[in-house]
Amino acid sequence: MQTIWIITKRELQSFFDSLIAYIILILFLGFSGFFTWLFGSDIFLVGQASLQSFFSVSYWTLFFFIPALTMRLLAEEKKTGTIELLLTKAVTDREVVIGKFLSTLLLVIIALAFTLPYVITINNIGNMDLGQVICGYLGLMLMSASYISIGLYASSTTNNQIVAFLMAMLIGLFFHIIFDVLAGNFSGIVGQVLHTLSLSNHFEGISRGVIDTRDLIYFSSLIFIGLFLSELSLTKRNID
Repeated sequence: MQTIWIITKRELQSFFDSLIAYIILILFLGFSGFFTWLFGSDIFLVGQASLQSFFSVSYWTLFFFIPALTMRLLAEEKKTGTIELLLTKAVTDREVVIGKFLSTLLLVIIALAFTLPYVITINNIGNMDLGQVICGYLGLMLMSASYISIGLYASSTTNNQIVAFLMAMLIGLFFHIIFDVLAGNFSGIVGQVLHTLSLSNHFEGISRGVIDTRDLIYFSSLIFIGLFLSELSLTKRNID
């Protein structure tokens, strides 16, 4: 566990050293703040003490930002050869994968923490359902963790960051919208399977304040599969 934490801190620090963290934080807060407070279905237009518009905007914003964070995690180290040095030390493939996963998740959590003033402001304006808000943030963290695991796998398969970014986007696009669209065109078992695979359906359930065991199992399974495939990709490369 200590090794995982060392890798996590190292990766998190590298985000801030390379200015990626600052850029992502500024862009995320800029997009979410603009669409939550000023444009479209903003809070004042809706006229309700609710952060639902923020969760809807963040659902898309994080979808695009996370591949940009994960594309370098393993691809860059494979390109520069530092992954070889890391794996020859007393560090397992699993510790490397989990450490990098946690560092990116922590960065997303930090970004979400900067939006807590939204909660305080809206709660002072009207009676907000704090339970729904907590569930909304939980939904964003689970969604982010899922896409981080997918992005980590994409990064583990190549030494090209652009390829890793595009691959993570393509895989994520299926869970984000394509499965949901296809589910509407099929009926019976096929439609139910596609509906179950759609991440948007599980996210919407949690963001509305309803925590269903099936949603938690879905996100946990997606995260586990992504991390498992990432570890398997590293292990296969070592064998080869």
